Amino acid sequence: MQSVSTFFKEEEDFLYQRGEKKAKEKMSHAFVKSLILESDLSDDQIGRIVKVEVDFVKERRAELNNK
Repeated sequence: MQSVSTFFKEEEDFLYQRGEKKAKEKMSHAFVKSLILESDLSDDQIGRIVKVEVDFVKERRAELNNK
């Protein structure tokens, strides 16, 4: 009997990919938030460190300022 993994590659499954993308976004969100709160780095610097768009960093900073 052959293994299911012979026919099905979870890395190619769209639900797996979507979950992986959400997990990466969640981790990026937390990392950006920490850098904003714990450092004096600019949005550009944080974007380069975390490898996200500067607009993403600006949105997180705006969310934190509204709290």
